[in-house]
Amino acid sequence: MIISPKYTTPVFKKDQPDDTYKFLPPPPPSGKYPYHLNVNDILPGIGDNRMIFHVVGDTGGFRDPDFQKRVPDAMASQYQTSAAANKPSFLYQLGDVVYSHGEEKYYKSQFFDPYNNYPGPIFAIAGNHDSDINPNADKPYQSLDAFAAVFCDTHQRAIPFAGDSPRKSMVQPNIYWTLDTPLATIIGLHSNVPKYGVITPEQRDWFLQELKSSAQNHPEKALLVSIHHAPYSADVNHGSSSPMIEFLEGAFTETNVWPDMVFSGHVHNYQRISKRYPNSITVPYIVAGAGGFDELHPVAHTDDERFSAESEVLNGAKLEYSCDTRHGFVRVTLERTNSGLILCAEYYTIQDKEAILVDAYNKLVPGR
Repeated sequence: MIISPKYTTPVFKKDQPDDTYKFLPPPPPSGKYPYHLNVNDILPGIGDNRMIFHVVGDTGGFRDPDFQKRVPDAMASQYQTSAAANKPSFLYQLGDVVYSHGEEKYYKSQFFDPYNNYPGPIFAIAGNHDSDINPNADKPYQSLDAFAAVFCDTHQRAIPFAGDSPRKSMVQPNIYWTLDTPLATIIGLHSNVPKYGVITPEQRDWFLQELKSSAQNHPEKALLVSIHHAPYSADVNHGSSSPMIEFLEGAFTETNVWPDMVFSGHVHNYQRISKRYPNSITVPYIVAGAGGFDELHPVAHTDDERFSAESEVLNGAKLEYSCDTRHGFVRVTLERTNSGLILCAEYYTIQDKEAILVDAYNKLVPGR
């Protein structure tokens, strides 16, 4: 039996139903417009020359909890074993903290217990499972009630459903928000419940202003964008998201501001996809959704008739590296040098009890 090669480009999954009716209104902001949080208000002392942090998504799960614990343990180990200059400062979670409907009763087993030994602050954007509602829940609740209580509080305090975890609530000002750091502006988006994501007009207007503000006010910083639903993917479960590609690239074109990197989850594997645009700018799209859910999503094979790469939207997009058989996480390093700001994203897989580096991407960030 001859097995066809895997795709080296993103794909679209054919004949997908429209499930945008699953959209759910998000909760109101907990902070003031334009929804910014300065990392030094949470973690004082992050310097202007070097910053390291973790990125991972889809850490929850309700079946086999093995990797839900092993991934955070491996990230915590990097804190414990790294020299002071190489210690990560925080974790940025890309959504799907809790499966399957974001209920507060599962936060202890799926989030607080596994991350009990993670020493740094944890920021997050919400995934589709965090945003969904269980119609058969013991007590009625609204979309993102529990997520907002954990991550979008008005001040840091103990969380009633966290069990004996010492971790306090985070004070992100909204479901979509911007994290200001000395070396990067990190814009976090909310793509709601449907399989391929939905962005409200209000959020789009906010995103346009955030892109413009980043370019005008902080051209010396890296611009990073995070969104749960992966715009580009070659996996067999989801494939690429046409709505997210249209939303992001429409905003980039309208503002003439292009990010230095885009992070996504939703797809349970690791992919590094580079998209080269007609203006000669190349943007790396990093999928990092192998954070703990037991089922991983393979990259599609070229003879699989359920998928197609024949689309103008995919022109210029190349899958440069993937890992679809092991869980893992991304470690991001930003360093200011004489040549400029260096952005490095490294992917570590979990092998036995160790985190093994399997892919790295380096980029010199130009001023905008």
